[in-house]
Amino acid sequence: MNAPAQSIRPHGPSAISLGSRFGAMLRRHTIGALILLLLAFVAGIEVARPGTVTPIWISNILLFAAPLGILAAGQTLVMLAGGIDLSVASVATASAYLMATHSSQGGSAAVLWGLGVGLLVGAVNGLGIAVLRVQPLVMTLGTGLMTEGTLIVYSQKLMASAPRVPSFIQSLGSGKVLGGVPIDLFAWIPLGFLVLIGLPRTGLGRLIYAVGDNREACELAGVRVWQVLFADYIMCGLFAAVAGLVIVGGTNAADMSLADVYLLPSVAAAIIGGTSIFGGRGGYAGSVVGALILTVLNSLLTLLDAPEPIRQILYGAIILLLAAAYTRLTD
Repeated sequence: MNAPAQSIRPHGPSAISLGSRFGAMLRRHTIGALILLLLAFVAGIEVARPGTVTPIWISNILLFAAPLGILAAGQTLVMLAGGIDLSVASVATASAYLMATHSSQGGSAAVLWGLGVGLLVGAVNGLGIAVLRVQPLVMTLGTGLMTEGTLIVYSQKLMASAPRVPSFIQSLGSGKVLGGVPIDLFAWIPLGFLVLIGLPRTGLGRLIYAVGDNREACELAGVRVWQVLFADYIMCGLFAAVAGLVIVGGTNAADMSLADVYLLPSVAAAIIGGTSIFGGRGGYAGSVVGALILTVLNSLLTLLDAPEPIRQILYGAIILLLAAAYTRLTD
């Protein structure tokens, strides 16, 4: 009679244990993992085209990432509160167009016209979502379409006078100083710093997280949730307006589809950075890295002459993979 087979036990830590430790490490160092992904894309570019990654290339990546990073700041704020803003591209386009068509009034007045668009649309979004309880996706999609329609009517009445981008806006969107430092970083860095510091260290920032995590509990605790959401969407509108000014400075041409290509990437940057679309989890540091990842990825696909459908497939695949990974890590 044969002796019973003995169970074979692996020496050392099991695969499950290693997986648990790896997951715990990613939970503690999400930003580090994203930076490694960013460096992997940069390495891919250097492998595909040796000599591409130079100080000038890095400067251009930062230049192109700035408007996306500014849009992602507003998107991060509303997503942390459990919402989303699909009007940011329309607001950015309208801000740029109104600024350009009022440039004859002086630089300061023109910028105020542009920022006024963001303030107005942000306030409408805030009132609809916070007071009337309209679902954020529906509300912001509606205001975005209304903004586009209003802008078309406005442009048809100004056919005789072509919009002109002031020289200082052109410098903001495309200029460099100090041997290659993009000027638009001087807009992105202060705004990003305010978001990075304000979210964890101010009352409004902590309330944004709380509302996104459990709105009903906040209401029961006496928090004026409508005021938090109202302020949140106003800030998002203002960020979109600033991004529009940076974008039109880089293109030097205000048209009706100026910022359309930034809508989905602004959402993708926040999701890639670990911000949950259900609210209450994430932060702007990850969104910054997410914006850089998308910009580098776009550069890589351009070098490879990838057609637009392939780019869309890759964008979608990256978002789905990272969203699935975050879900597994946070369960």
